Amino acid sequence: MERNWSAGLGNASAAGGAGRGEASAAAWAFGAVLSVMYVAGVTGNVYTLALLWRSGRCARGAPLSGSIASLALADLLYLCSIPFIVGTSVAQDWYFGELGCRVLLSLDLLTMHASIFTLTVMCTERYLAVTRPLAARYRARRFRKATAGAVWGVSLLLTLPMMLMVTLSRGGDGKRICAPTWSRDAYRLYLTVLFSTSILAPGLIIGCLYARLATTYLESQRNPPRKKEPKRSPRQKVLILVFTIVLVFWACFLPFWIWQLVPLYHGSLGLPPHTAKCINYLVTCLTYSNSCINPFLYTLLTRNYREYLRNRHSNFYRFTSSFRKRGSNLHCSWRRSTSSGTHYESGSEGLSMATLRDSK
Repeated sequence: MERNWSAGLGNASAAGGAGRGEASAAAWAFGAVLSVMYVAGVTGNVYTLALLWRSGRCARGAPLSGSIASLALADLLYLCSIPFIVGTSVAQDWYFGELGCRVLLSLDLLTMHASIFTLTVMCTERYLAVTRPLAARYRARRFRKATAGAVWGVSLLLTLPMMLMVTLSRGGDGKRICAPTWSRDAYRLYLTVLFSTSILAPGLIIGCLYARLATTYLESQRNPPRKKEPKRSPRQKVLILVFTIVLVFWACFLPFWIWQLVPLYHGSLGLPPHTAKCINYLVTCLTYSNSCINPFLYTLLTRNYREYLRNRHSNFYRFTSSFRKRGSNLHCSWRRSTSSGTHYESGSEGLSMATLRDSK
């Protein structure tokens, strides 16, 4: 199997398989950038989880809060591989054994799929919240937990072939390298399936959902309600932020997939080893930057979602308050009427008992 595979998909193998001699300046710069990303990403995602925890029991039970927690957890797991990659890029060799190959290379695929599947679920939830608000409001919390479990379960199933088929071997220069045991055609098919499940299929689903939301929004603008919403309501901000997170994911992972697939279908690109190595460093840093950018978007999303929940709860409270007020007025009117000797026929138990008592 080509060294380019282990340099790209198995991020941790990049420096160990391609470098010769002492660590180059590019490898040291790569390690420094990843170290900064590790500190920033871990801090941001831990802060996001702490913010969700402080939001209270009601916010944690909300559908979008659970999805944000799942995304932050996936980012944290992905960032956990950075110390191993930095050590490998500096040492120019792989020192973590065959188990390290299986776990770390699979962790990339697991967290990537868990993130995009969770984003797809979030977009579906937002679509249902707009088009079918009552159904989305009363969806069981147990159903949401089952959905989150299914997301991670399917992600793990897609990762299992990588976990089982990767082994530790030595390259021509004697350096240890993580490499698959399957043929080139089988690997190309597997990678194509992963590209479809992580980019193409979620992209089509999310694109269709937001196209339907745009159509619904345009129709609502043609027939606006009597009480107009602000120009940017909390619900619209939530929709925009969810879509922004999706776009950031695609922007960070699409170059990675192009770097993987083009050599498999086009053949060798004929790039000098140093250039290919630098490109691999670049696309690897780009994938990890997604886990550093996301916490800022999660924080904004959490705050806007809490505002959206407060508005929704306050609207529901105003509705129930007005309903109770109308019931209280009706009860007062009935008491005034019965005191003047007037009787009403009603199916209500209270009115029936009062009528019988007066008739006696």
